[in-house]
Amino acid sequence: MSKPATVLYDAPGPRAKRIYNVVSVAVAALMVGAGYLVYTALDDKGQLTSEKWSPFVESTSWTTYLLPGIRGTLIAAAVSILLALILGAILGIGRLSDHRPIRWIAGFIVELFRAIPVLILMIFSYQLFAAYNVFQSAYLALAAVIVSLTLYNGAVIAEIVRSGINSLPKGQSEAAMALGMRKGQIMATILLPQAVTAMLPAIISQMVVALKDSALGYLIGYVEVVRSGQQIGAYYGNYLPSLIVVAIIMIIINSTLTVVATRVEKRLRAGKRTGAAAKNVPDLSEVSVPGMDITDKP
Repeated sequence: MSKPATVLYDAPGPRAKRIYNVVSVAVAALMVGAGYLVYTALDDKGQLTSEKWSPFVESTSWTTYLLPGIRGTLIAAAVSILLALILGAILGIGRLSDHRPIRWIAGFIVELFRAIPVLILMIFSYQLFAAYNVFQSAYLALAAVIVSLTLYNGAVIAEIVRSGINSLPKGQSEAAMALGMRKGQIMATILLPQAVTAMLPAIISQMVVALKDSALGYLIGYVEVVRSGQQIGAYYGNYLPSLIVVAIIMIIINSTLTVVATRVEKRLRAGKRTGAAAKNVPDLSEVSVPGMDITDKP
């Protein structure tokens, strides 16, 4: 008796199972072999010795290199994410404006900065700020990183905002307009509060992208965690351990950001559900049932 088909695909037969097992064993053997070759190559270069990892247990390596780099990464990411959220909300609402010039201007800005790579934006901003002395030399790299991340991620968030608002039922806007509400009131009190919850997963992903893209600042001399790792590798001659430590630090930072943002999203969703449930509970204080009047009367 043959096995029943699954929901997504037919259950494999005995021959298919044997083929899958052989392929799985072959892939596992290739991975083990590749890992062994990498291990032997690194071991021959002396990259796996304890001496290469010893700098990371010294406080000077952290206070001189890693901690300033982590601080630079967090500052650039936090400021650019905040500004990108503001810029994205403005551009996203602008693309939904009833006025054609506003829609065109917002659309041009969004499409322009979505199409330009972040690294080119950083280099261009750095050269522009340096040529016209917009910022002090000590803050040129930081300003270029923040401006570039803000423009790029703000343009992406604008599309998230626009799609999130457009995904809401049109009947809500039509009902609000029938009640005499202006479009600004409809956007602020009805559409945006609902769209924010729907947009949060995409916004969280874009925040993580902004945090990772801040590492590109090392190409224009900005002191962040990747540049700090390269400096440690150049000083101690342990590039591989330095890059592994930097990767672990970035994973921890990104995971922390994701966890915090996910908890905020759950709180917002739970708050909306609680508020909606409270609105649906009827007020029984004014209900009068014949024959069941239990109020005290004089």
